[in-house]
Amino acid sequence: MNITKDHWAGLPKNLLWGYVAIFLFMTGDGFELAFLSRYIIELGFSPSQATFAFAVYGLCAALAAWGSGVIAEVITPQKAMKIGFLMWVVFHVLFMFFGLMQKNYFFILLFYGIRGLAYPLFLYSFIVVIVHNVREELVGSACGWFWAAYSLGIGVLGSYLPSLFITQIGELNVLWLSLGFVGAGGLLAMVSLRDIKTSTHMLNLTTKQKFSEMSRAVTLLVSNRNIRLASIVRIINTLSLFGFPIIMPMVFIDKIGFSMPDWLQIWTLFFFATIVFNVFWGIMSQKWGILRTIRWFGAIACAIFSITFYFLPIYFGPNFWVAALGAVLLGASTAGFVPLTALFPALEPKHKGAAISVCNLSAGLSNFFAPALATVLLPFVGVKGIVFTYSGLYILAFVLTLYIEFTEKFLGKALNRTPETTS
Repeated sequence: MNITKDHWAGLPKNLLWGYVAIFLFMTGDGFELAFLSRYIIELGFSPSQATFAFAVYGLCAALAAWGSGVIAEVITPQKAMKIGFLMWVVFHVLFMFFGLMQKNYFFILLFYGIRGLAYPLFLYSFIVVIVHNVREELVGSACGWFWAAYSLGIGVLGSYLPSLFITQIGELNVLWLSLGFVGAGGLLAMVSLRDIKTSTHMLNLTTKQKFSEMSRAVTLLVSNRNIRLASIVRIINTLSLFGFPIIMPMVFIDKIGFSMPDWLQIWTLFFFATIVFNVFWGIMSQKWGILRTIRWFGAIACAIFSITFYFLPIYFGPNFWVAALGAVLLGASTAGFVPLTALFPALEPKHKGAAISVCNLSAGLSNFFAPALATVLLPFVGVKGIVFTYSGLYILAFVLTLYIEFTEKFLGKALNRTPETTS
């Protein structure tokens, strides 16, 4: 692959429209993220019931994320993305009609949970496309652009657009509008990735061999110590990303006095920061080292700025720009974990799909544990206690990275010296 012709700053030209599809799809998927928990409470359910709904969603997302990498290799990423797209549309409609509109908690849990199976199939299958179409030394930056597209969708436009008209048309209509963005992203992916080639060596496997390969996404956690440690770090990575939009409205809106549009725009700035720094850390990890970037600019920074994000508005009141500063600092540090996506397949090069599945499983488990921790801890320690729990877990992630053994194969090339081992 020619560096000057085939990519822009690590963004693969031949996958450009795939990145756009990810952005559009995740914009629609992100419409609900920063206000749905509070809306469920407004429907008459308790805060614990609201956070539990997100925990169920996260658990289903984890299950789908676990299998997405291997499923994408077994049936092709394009087919996996198509299945995820169609599932999202169908179960979102059912969630709206029978769950929210009928104020039926059972159907909220059922259909929102099943819908949680959909987006990981669409989203994470694209990582398989990246791994098979990008040179190994550029996978880190290509994944940085992937997470930038994800953040631009789910966080920036996904939060900002609802802030513009949620007070005019209401939460329910905002959720209906999300279908348009998901539909556009799904259709664009089906068209733009149709002729993109990916590995086909698993298509001719027997059914038994395919299930054996899928089970490897679990057995790797036992057989590969480095994968196991990286998995725990990946779970911790996005605790604040999935947890804060559920619990922080109780502080920012109900306690401090921000309006709903203010809160949505503050959370938009969090994701805007992740976009810039997803690309930045993805590129810089090729020079500084993957683990070094994760360790200092991800784990330690998140431990500090999770607490900062909570306490700045507590001390300064409903000052938009002070709260925005906390959001930007937290977003930049959350992006410090982005090289993890490139780390997993590098730790198990003979079974990249299975390694990606473990990474995706870990991301899904983060989506589960963030609200699950909130559900369990909220009645006892409140929002502040949850924030300190997240911060402590980021310190744990720092410690775990010290025990991951990984040789940076292309680090020496980037620095014009011999490769080094970070551990």
